Amino acid sequence: MCKQTSDKKPTFSVRLVRADAGSDGQRIDNFLIRECKGVPKSHLYKAIRSGQVRVNKGRVQAEYRVKEGDEVRIPPLRVAQPDEKRAVPAAEFPIVFEDDALIVIDKPAGVAVHGGSGVSFGVIEQMRAARPEARFLELAHRLDKETSGLLMIAKKRSALVALHGMLKESRGRKCYLALVEGDWVNDRQHIRLPLEKYLTRDGERRVRVRPDGKPAHTIVSKEARYGRYSLVKAELRTGRTHQIRVHLAASGFPIVGDEKYGNDDTRAAFARQGFARMFLHAHTLDIPHPLTQEPLSLVAPLPQACSRLLDTLSSHL
Repeated sequence: MCKQTSDKKPTFSVRLVRADAGSDGQRIDNFLIRECKGVPKSHLYKAIRSGQVRVNKGRVQAEYRVKEGDEVRIPPLRVAQPDEKRAVPAAEFPIVFEDDALIVIDKPAGVAVHGGSGVSFGVIEQMRAARPEARFLELAHRLDKETSGLLMIAKKRSALVALHGMLKESRGRKCYLALVEGDWVNDRQHIRLPLEKYLTRDGERRVRVRPDGKPAHTIVSKEARYGRYSLVKAELRTGRTHQIRVHLAASGFPIVGDEKYGNDDTRAAFARQGFARMFLHAHTLDIPHPLTQEPLSLVAPLPQACSRLLDTLSSHL
């Protein structure tokens, strides 16, 4: 339902949309993108943050997953004018695994997984542009922009729903490699610190440890020690926003290059040496195939920039 406003800019009027079975498990931001074709994503995210978008008459965050039968209130939203549209450049990414249900890519650091919050487009939009014949491409989970490594993309709704269920139940293993400040001594350590999301005064999204936060569990293992730095493996047992980054920083071992939770002086020092990213890489994924249940064991090797940095640190020991 679209109408013309007095300034001749088309807008969607207020709508109440009932989520069907095909939308079950989809994030509310992706639900809106599908329902409001032509509306700039920045407008959609603003409407969610301001509480104009309601689910069952209540406010939700962008991470909320729609359930079949939910009543979604969509406020008036302006459609982009032709001169506002920005072409998404088609791009393919290194493929680690692909069949008719699932794609797993090796995402580079510095690339967002999706548009929104000041980013015009990300991996999923670029892959859709590169594969116009694909009827369905949806992110199964998220990686931070500065995190590299394994990223799952569903090619079927049934695969997406199954992957969401497996991740929610912590089935399978997702392991990351991180270079941290400090001499990590323990071979294996469980970090259980509850996490809470909040906004800074500048409106930036952050996460902190709070007693009344959501439960979060990371298993950290020692991989190698480089004097004042350590390479660790972090296994996610829950999937909270920025979980590994905050758990390591709160334990006194911030990730090298982390601009939100790391040491600014350390980040600047490594940048002067040519390493200008966060050292966090989604390294391995062991999970049943979402449709066949066949075991998948996938690996994304460390990027060259990370490997070179470790070689440099080794040479200084």
